[in-house]
Amino acid sequence: MTEEVILSVRNLEKQYPITEGLLRREVGRVRAVDGVSFELHAGEAFGLVGESGCGKSTTALSLLRLEEPTAGEIRFHDEDVLDYSRSELREYRRRVQLVLQDPDSAFNPRLTVGEALEEPLRVHGMVDSTRRQRIVTDALERVGLDGDDRASYPHEFSGGQKQRIALARALVVNPDVILADEPVSALDGRTKADVLELLGDLQTEFDLTVLLISHDVDVVRRFCDRIGVMYLGKLVECGPTQSVLETPHHPYTRALLSSVPSLDAHTPATATGEQTLTDDLPDAADIPSGCRFHPRCRAIIPPEEWESSSETWRRLMELRLYLEDDWSDTEALARALADGGRDWQSGDGEFESRLRTAFALPETLPERVEDAVADAGAALARNDLAGAREQVRAVTATVCEQESPSLTDEYTSHTVACHRYDPEKPGEALDGTRTRQAKEERTDAN
Repeated sequence: MTEEVILSVRNLEKQYPITEGLLRREVGRVRAVDGVSFELHAGEAFGLVGESGCGKSTTALSLLRLEEPTAGEIRFHDEDVLDYSRSELREYRRRVQLVLQDPDSAFNPRLTVGEALEEPLRVHGMVDSTRRQRIVTDALERVGLDGDDRASYPHEFSGGQKQRIALARALVVNPDVILADEPVSALDGRTKADVLELLGDLQTEFDLTVLLISHDVDVVRRFCDRIGVMYLGKLVECGPTQSVLETPHHPYTRALLSSVPSLDAHTPATATGEQTLTDDLPDAADIPSGCRFHPRCRAIIPPEEWESSSETWRRLMELRLYLEDDWSDTEALARALADGGRDWQSGDGEFESRLRTAFALPETLPERVEDAVADAGAALARNDLAGAREQVRAVTATVCEQESPSLTDEYTSHTVACHRYDPEKPGEALDGTRTRQAKEERTDAN
């Protein structure tokens, strides 16, 4: 890997309009990619990791202009990709190749493997059929297949073999960059390892730059030099792979790591990171305010005046998020609490005590919170869901929902977008980073 920047992405956005009615009137937008910035250096492997639906694949398609970006800048060897003419775009797509997740849908079943691999060469102007066949045979052999496989059809190969053919098709046009979108997610463990090893060998042999997209943290850990963690259209953490995965700063990164199974049966589920507060990924058409991860975050920052324990704060936030769901009435909420396995006492008991039991709130709360829970219970008894939500919301105001954090590495080992690493905000860093002390020392030194 060198410091030469092959591909630079700045504030990339891709939005899809939501329309309704006969006239297709726009009523909203899905913000699939929302201000993503990163660089690919010559010869490196950069990983984009995150849950399904976070915008990773849309980012890759936008880089190739298979999906036209809504805004932002893409520069290839310092040239503006968005200003390319049709012929320049064709040449760019020769030099930046895409390998798709599902090899079954990547090939025309009517074409032989040889015909499928020759097609990119024909598109890019190679008219000599003998030369095309020679290049295809060489590419197949380089990915571990036989040159005679040219005459076979895709359905005659296993999943791993088809992904090798997909890599061969990307190689025939001599690219600089490969965008590998979940290239091994559909493969079994042994085949996955073999394909990753092959991709690594090809990267070294041809001095390729690779953007590897995956939801599997272990795949990125084994293959990539640097990593970017995406959540709901934005990068929330970015840096060298070892640094990000061994010292994760963002609560979402920690949650991803906690989802990786451990081979040690005695390792608790939370040993490698933080569990998310809820399992529901927000709708990209209705992005939460502030930090978009805050509705699911167990490390959400309490108000500066918070006087109780962090566990009590989390339980109160859990109550708030539950109330914020789209319930038709109070009874629907009560039934969901009972069906969800919570200790919800049915009958005519006061809503306040039933809420306390269901969300394990302690007997003693700060006075302001105590009043809010009591008033919320009274509102629910009147079937006033809006009133109950407002009471709890008033005592759970947090900087995490009021302000959107920016990516910064000013006080950390790599870039992260989290208020806990901003010395101007309340809350302590999750990994022990002492941002306030670092800022004070820097100020004293100046």
